[in-house]
Amino acid sequence: MGSEAARDLAARRAVGKVIIADASRRRAEPLCEEIGSKAEFVRIDALNHDRVVETMKRADVALGCLGPFYRFEEKLVRAAMEARVGYVSICDDHDAAETVLAMDRDIKKAGIAVLCGMGWTPGLSNVLARKGMDSLDEARRIHIYWAGGADDAQGLAVVDHLLHIFNGNAPTYKDGRWKQIEAGSGEEHIEFPEPVGKLPVCHLGHPEPITIPHFYKNIEEVTLKGGVAPAWLNAVARGMSRFKLTNTSERRGRAASTIRWLTPALGRAGAGMSALRVDVHGIKNGAPAHLIYTAVDHMRRLTGIPAAIGTVMLGSGRIEAKGFLAPEVAVDPDAFLDELSKRKVKVTLPDGA
Repeated sequence: MGSEAARDLAARRAVGKVIIADASRRRAEPLCEEIGSKAEFVRIDALNHDRVVETMKRADVALGCLGPFYRFEEKLVRAAMEARVGYVSICDDHDAAETVLAMDRDIKKAGIAVLCGMGWTPGLSNVLARKGMDSLDEARRIHIYWAGGADDAQGLAVVDHLLHIFNGNAPTYKDGRWKQIEAGSGEEHIEFPEPVGKLPVCHLGHPEPITIPHFYKNIEEVTLKGGVAPAWLNAVARGMSRFKLTNTSERRGRAASTIRWLTPALGRAGAGMSALRVDVHGIKNGAPAHLIYTAVDHMRRLTGIPAAIGTVMLGSGRIEAKGFLAPEVAVDPDAFLDELSKRKVKVTLPDGA
């Protein structure tokens, strides 16, 4: 995800330099060589607060792609606050987003913006939800669905995140209030754009049901369901949670390492791509309306490119607000989607939208 964002940032005329901060020189230097003269590698341990602050101070804006975010997001936000540098992230862990949201007052005191969850889901999902809300006279319910191909996901943090969001309860927003629903429950089959097709999804812990009702008080319901292809992987994650095999960070780490080691044996276990669907229900011209927005591409592009677009928007001053921000309030949907179309990310809007 971070590599894709770095490539996109380096290709922007507005960006003079991209500092690629990573613990591994071996992994980062090939990316720097690929990008060329705009890239600079800095070896960094994300747990070394002073070193992170020192590096952030060299930048106009910092982009965090370091997962799992329940371990790192708060640390990076605190570093950005000390460095007085705007921060963008692809944070997709609901508990990490809640923690940073509670820091809103301190973030404002630091005089910076923290654009949390500017990736695929959350990120593109929030922007499409905002687009739908703007298109209706009255928006009432938002249902977000995502499907990730096992053969489209790379990186240990992706597997760790999946095990994390299948564990415990998932936040959702129904009847005008937040509720906790068992993660992995409420399975239904949803039609996604080809080549992903129809897949089962279930309640999972993500930030959208937290942030959207926080900023839009009139919304009655915001739910999020997701799943992985092949579908049996969902059952594996659900079973590991129920047998308490992933109920601590240490256990998730061990399980994620094992699953990642086995992943190559799956071959082309999914469709090779990932997808998103956002359904917005409400009223238009006095009648019930149902708008459907979809997107399909490789996970790294669906996540990294929105992160890069949001980073340029914040760094160039197109996002002026301070404090905790989510994509649905900070990012202009039309400007964002225009930038996304230039990168050939396939997004389908309802007729007339």
